[in-house]
Amino acid sequence: MTQVFDFVAAILPRITIWSILDISIVSVLIYGFLSLFRGTSAFSVLYGLAFLLGALAIASTLPGLAMLNWLLRNTLPVLSFALLVVFQPELRRAMERIGRVRGWIARPMMSQEAQSLQHAITEIARACRRLSERRQGALIVLERETGLQEYAETGVILNALVSTEFLLTIFFRDAPLHDGAAIIHGDRVIAAGCVLPLSSNTMDAQLGTRHRAALGITEITDAVAIVVSEETGIISLANNGRLVRNLDEAKLRKVLTVLYGPAAHDPFLFWSRRRAAARLRQARRPIAEVEPARNM
Repeated sequence: MTQVFDFVAAILPRITIWSILDISIVSVLIYGFLSLFRGTSAFSVLYGLAFLLGALAIASTLPGLAMLNWLLRNTLPVLSFALLVVFQPELRRAMERIGRVRGWIARPMMSQEAQSLQHAITEIARACRRLSERRQGALIVLERETGLQEYAETGVILNALVSTEFLLTIFFRDAPLHDGAAIIHGDRVIAAGCVLPLSSNTMDAQLGTRHRAALGITEITDAVAIVVSEETGIISLANNGRLVRNLDEAKLRKVLTVLYGPAAHDPFLFWSRRRAAARLRQARRPIAEVEPARNM
């Protein structure tokens, strides 16, 4: 015990404000790095990688293992390159999230823009309710900070004002664009009939391609996706790779106001999103359960 106190007494004089700042920054960076992979299959790979590196480090210190040490020195550079390939989707998502910093300095939304956006949310919720009543399938993607131009170009460019009637026309069962996704930016329908990436996570067999596409686009971007099931008429909302099901018009409008409304577009995007997430958890507690894509 005396040795411990002596060690602490020797260390304390060396601790400065810069040391504390240095440790804090490194801790935040490590936590942020791990948070980028949380909830993905890559998180399990990180555990296995950490165990492997630890075992290799121990093995390299053992005397007489010349062949093993030679193998480690020559394979680790190749392993580093292989990791870039294995974690390519997660690294792309990480860079995309870091790029959202530009949203922190966005200009405040004007009153007229806020009213137009809220009107668009009302029109979208009403259209989803009517599509649900008619058992007409639909997939609507709401663009936020991450641009979706590459996906919009896979469909037909429209650049039309959002309205209930227009969305009903797009997703009419015999319409040429009803099988693809409609992408909305602000209060404009940018494109329809768009092709989206599919989620690779395991899903409930009752969920179809529209649900897989909705989860896929929200896993790699910050977009919000709305799905109306053609078989059951159930309205679902996907955000950040998670699915909220069994929404009605009022509940959908409330959730969209939190995630896509004027409050989510203010200059203080980071804190706005935190408040929005808290309001969303409170709003959805009595109405639906958020399920990770891998458990559906």
